[in-house]
Amino acid sequence: MNNNLNPRGELLPYKGNFYLWSYVPSIPAAVIFIIVFLVLSMAHTWKMVQNRMWFCIPFVVGGYLEVIGFIGRAMASRATDQLGPYIIQSVFLLIPPSLFAASIYMTLGRIIRSLGPKAESCSIVRTKRLTTLFVLGDVFSFLVQSSGAGMMAAGDDPKKGENIVIVGLIIQILFFGLFVIAAVTFHLRYRNIGRGWRVMVPSNTDNISGWERMLIMLYATSAFILIRCFFRIIEYVMGSDAYPLKNEWTLYIFDSLLMAITMAIFYIWYPSRIQDFQELRNRESTDLAYVTAEAHLSREREG
Repeated sequence: MNNNLNPRGELLPYKGNFYLWSYVPSIPAAVIFIIVFLVLSMAHTWKMVQNRMWFCIPFVVGGYLEVIGFIGRAMASRATDQLGPYIIQSVFLLIPPSLFAASIYMTLGRIIRSLGPKAESCSIVRTKRLTTLFVLGDVFSFLVQSSGAGMMAAGDDPKKGENIVIVGLIIQILFFGLFVIAAVTFHLRYRNIGRGWRVMVPSNTDNISGWERMLIMLYATSAFILIRCFFRIIEYVMGSDAYPLKNEWTLYIFDSLLMAITMAIFYIWYPSRIQDFQELRNRESTDLAYVTAEAHLSREREG
């Protein structure tokens, strides 16, 4: 193995005739995504601290891991024969979606709780268990993928490591599928209640449109992560000689770009509005109680 940097960015073997890469990673592409994810991660950090949304910490950490992963790709462009940069980009670009998923799962539970007991009755799983179930599933998926990535990085049994990563990705897809079912079921049930509620409390219209927009945000971010997971499974199943791993653009389109869009969507429809739902619900409960009391007093006076 050549331990010197490769200033011309040539594709060099790691050991003998074994190549880590099928192409020379693009420095401009890596730098662009370093900047994109750094800006998005810093914006998310500011938003999280400003609104005290600490359940979004995994999401923020995932963004910074993307930055580290692309730094690894930029380094690899001049060191295609070195294991270090290859490991950095492999591990740190594989893990972030699991961290994004953790915050997405916790967001649904908080949306439901913020809307009150009626909303909680519309969930197919009790709210406390809902968050715990999906976060534990996500952690399990994260650990499986991490162990597989570790085996691949160590180089002792890379094929076994790939298979373990595939299992981790399948687990992630299964839990995401269950999550979407839970979210859609809640959405449909609560929207039916909401139609009657609009008549009783007209001011609640903004609240309902607000929580629906946030659920749509969760659907969109979940869809992008699912597409990315399917791409990664295809990539690992087809192997290093197949088209995806021989062409760099596939990674940027079906992984990096989708994760950047996921971070952008989550930022635009940030779950800080959950606090507004709680305050609005409390205010409307007070208003409704006041109206009921006034009506009762009016009937007593008439009597």
